[in-house]
Amino acid sequence: MFIVKMETNKPFIIAEMSGNHNQSLERGLAIIDAAADAKVDAVKLQTYTADTLTIKGACTITDKKSLWYGRDLYDLYQEAHTPWEWYQALFDRAKEKGIICFSTPFDETAVDFLEKLNNPIYKIASFEVNHIPLLKYIAQTGKPVIMSTGASTLAEIEEAVNTLRENGCTDLTLLKCTSTYPATPENTNLLTIPHLQQLFDCKVGLSDHTLGIGVAIASVALGATVIEKHFCLSRSEGGVDSAFSMEPQEMKALVEETNRAYLALGKISYGILEAEKNSRIFKRSIYASKDIKAGEAFTKDNIKVIRPGDGLHPREYETILGKKASYAINAGSALTQGLLF
Repeated sequence: MFIVKMETNKPFIIAEMSGNHNQSLERGLAIIDAAADAKVDAVKLQTYTADTLTIKGACTITDKKSLWYGRDLYDLYQEAHTPWEWYQALFDRAKEKGIICFSTPFDETAVDFLEKLNNPIYKIASFEVNHIPLLKYIAQTGKPVIMSTGASTLAEIEEAVNTLRENGCTDLTLLKCTSTYPATPENTNLLTIPHLQQLFDCKVGLSDHTLGIGVAIASVALGATVIEKHFCLSRSEGGVDSAFSMEPQEMKALVEETNRAYLALGKISYGILEAEKNSRIFKRSIYASKDIKAGEAFTKDNIKVIRPGDGLHPREYETILGKKASYAINAGSALTQGLLF
């Protein structure tokens, strides 16, 4: 048997809370509970205030395809932000439930705040890839970093990666991301995942804004070891990100199916597995299809290549045509070399 071992990691599944708490701490805690019940590995928060991201009146969303068309950016962030006074309770609930809680900071004050909470991982959002001062500050914590790459050129990604590594980041994961909300399978381009891994020699994954679980499952086959999906209790409750967020049963299915996809990767293997040995009987071989007398010639009329595989190999079929039976052979008997003149 020829076997080559592939080094892979079980998918690390992140449920992104974002603004789906709808400004209710109780809903935020319930989201963590539901994420833990779905068997995710981590819940991710976003640490910012409207004032750390923009200023009032600086931007109104003009893309008519956007879920947030016509919204003032400041007002949107004011609605979506997670109040900082909630964080200790959210971190404590995740610990109680046996999952990781970590966050995406959007400025240096958020990093300082998260360090006091012993935030274990830092996520860098796609739109912060060019925030070089923030990247330096995050890298200097020495914590693992996960960075999304949506809406970024390859040169921007390379500069960000170099900045992180030059400032102390030794554990980096890059996520393929399409920064549209929702994204479509057609614009997800999962083949970028192994290319990212080759270019930057790091772990890779997917920040997935598509609907459903198919895209995320497919990413595992291409090497994704981290998968991030937005998560809510119910899309019917509304909220800034609810339209492209997963509900609990969907997240549970995602965890189960990505794990199945991971297990199915296995290794490069040719030959007969132990589990297949009993199935060899369903291979074909040469059998007598009619009663054959001693001395009678084998013809296309009295022998056939059929299942099971107990007789002569099918490659011998044309060779034995015209040869004679050394013994009488009953129909339904496997042909063997001893039955041939």
